[in-house]
Amino acid sequence: MATDLTTTPTAHPDVAPIQRRTLRLLFTTQIVGGIGVTIGISVGALLAAEIAGTAVAGLAQSAAVVGAALLAVPVTRIITGYGRRPGLAVAYVVGALGGALVVLAAATRSVPLLFLGMLLFGGGSAANLQARYAAVDLAEPDRRARQLSLIVWATTIGAVAAPNFAALADRTTSGWGLPALSGPFAFSAVAFVLAAGVLLLWLRPDPLLTARRLAAARAGASEPTPPGPPPAPAEPAQAASALAPAGPVPVPAPASPARRGVGMRAAWSVVRARPAARLGVSAVAVGHLVMVAVMAMTPVHLREYYAVDEVLPVVGLVLSLHIAGMYALAPVVGWLADRFGRRPVILGGVGTLLAACAVAGTAGHHTPRLTVGLILLGLGWSATMVAGSTLLSESVPDEVRPSAQGLSDLLMGLAGASAGALSGFVMQLAGYPVLTLLAAVAVAPLLALALRPVPTSAPDRKD
Repeated sequence: MATDLTTTPTAHPDVAPIQRRTLRLLFTTQIVGGIGVTIGISVGALLAAEIAGTAVAGLAQSAAVVGAALLAVPVTRIITGYGRRPGLAVAYVVGALGGALVVLAAATRSVPLLFLGMLLFGGGSAANLQARYAAVDLAEPDRRARQLSLIVWATTIGAVAAPNFAALADRTTSGWGLPALSGPFAFSAVAFVLAAGVLLLWLRPDPLLTARRLAAARAGASEPTPPGPPPAPAEPAQAASALAPAGPVPVPAPASPARRGVGMRAAWSVVRARPAARLGVSAVAVGHLVMVAVMAMTPVHLREYYAVDEVLPVVGLVLSLHIAGMYALAPVVGWLADRFGRRPVILGGVGTLLAACAVAGTAGHHTPRLTVGLILLGLGWSATMVAGSTLLSESVPDEVRPSAQGLSDLLMGLAGASAGALSGFVMQLAGYPVLTLLAAVAVAPLLALALRPVPTSAPDRKD
């Protein structure tokens, strides 16, 4: 029998405090990790241009995006087998290693080492993205979108604050003998290690493993009782093992095949077979594609109307407001998704993306209008990201969920990297208005998919 997602089941009395603790830790590490990601990315193109030349500066930035997408695969395997805590920590450690390699590349002026470092640096972004899913493992159905959006919103603090620290970090590390522009990456590595340490020490019990134990307990309780004498009462220690205490626990042993869940290939089959899951994955990927394609070329478009010494302040203001549109209203988007449903919010996001393309593409040299278009672009991305991620998480069985979430992040990253790479060619050949028109056309398949009826029930035990 399917479970209606609109109803709130009776929560286990110990789940609520575990969920609150999990949200606090995730919120904290999102801020630290967000600072780590943004403080490095803010000077990444400048450092790449200094080492390898302006022509490949954009490719170095794209390497971090591709790295985040590709690292979603091994990180998902770790999460599926051992839980959220080790998976997120490994992603942050890989990002820290990437930051250290970038510093070494700056010192040796090695272009291959720079690209390898930027590729691994994407581990920080991979961890930040995967953290949003940890927020819904133990969330009640009518609060999933709000709690996921809270973790997305936490990124705002790091993303807004970090660029202001880049110059300070560079000045500080220059006294240590590090090359110019490499200091922010050294600080990024420290931030990633700090986030990994916090998760390893205090994200206990693991929310994903706890959710699995609860699901197994519910499944066992629903089985018919075989004839014979009643079972002996459970020992207190056995009863308490259904939910681990908030203190330190031993590292879990390697999981059995049933506990490990399934890989991405099987998750792909499950997602393809479920309309709601397909809509969730498509909303996340298409929203990210459109956002990256338009946003990446906006500074180039502004350069056509401003002098060299005037364009940077304008670009900074426009992109800052765009980032605010992406993250600042995420909790409101989450509340709307819980109140009115995932699909209506996705449709609202699609409409907002189309409006953003229309406004930005027809703005010309009118910067205030272009700024409005970029804010709308951020809002549309937020709606598709929050509602799509929530819809995917609740539309697949428990054992498939981590792999399906990793698959979604992989597709999202590849879509963003492809959009960033192709947008430059479109901009050069046809201009910014044509680029926004093609971005709007890319939204059409998502609109058609979102208009189709989507089941509102969770997968049943047979599924």
